[in-house]
Amino acid sequence: MNIIITGASSGVGRETAKILADIPGNKVIVIARNGMKIQSLSGECNIKRHETVVQPIQFDLATGDIDQLAQQINRQFGKIDVLINNAGTILNKPIGQITANEIDNVFDVNVKAPLLLTQALLPIMNPGAHVVNISSMGGVQGSVKFPGLSVYSASKGALAVLTECLALELAEKNISVNCLAFGAVQTEMLSKAFPGYEAPVSAQKMAEFVADFAINGHKFFNGKVLPVSLSTP
Repeated sequence: MNIIITGASSGVGRETAKILADIPGNKVIVIARNGMKIQSLSGECNIKRHETVVQPIQFDLATGDIDQLAQQINRQFGKIDVLINNAGTILNKPIGQITANEIDNVFDVNVKAPLLLTQALLPIMNPGAHVVNISSMGGVQGSVKFPGLSVYSASKGALAVLTECLALELAEKNISVNCLAFGAVQTEMLSKAFPGYEAPVSAQKMAEFVADFAINGHKFFNGKVLPVSLSTP
């Protein structure tokens, strides 16, 4: 399988890349702003497999030209089987202090980038491809909400609804789209939102679930927003 993972420099994205790269026949493109971290990731995976299975692309989803990114992916892969829109950014700030630029940045990364990247890669997605959007329980209607996370939760809610819409539109192309809404997972992002809190699930354990779901989940689900949560937080 040819697999794309955004936000692969740390946390669940990085661990998911490692797991998928270990599976014979898989090739993975990892995308992140931090070039050093994904270079390190690709080197680690490629040495382990004794071949080039992971290719890094340094790219800022908030400001970069996504059409150019798609062209680079096309040159390296040609066809895609799995796209994991994992990249995300968080804003933990009281509503009275939030600026318009901060709102734009969160929505650019958490909503606009997954939409535009999915759109740009459609021409090279194989029939039966699976798009997995990574959301949060904060974006699930009726879930527990927390002060300071209004913009983040709103963006993740938008991504969840976007998933449902894209699944409907892309069904005729035999492309499935699903959304995983994470509860508390021990990552850098969680630490920013809830300093000092220890999550019941590690990034590596959640990555095991994500990797399996990316490969097999579309056999059972399409257009679904699935809570993956032991606690929130």
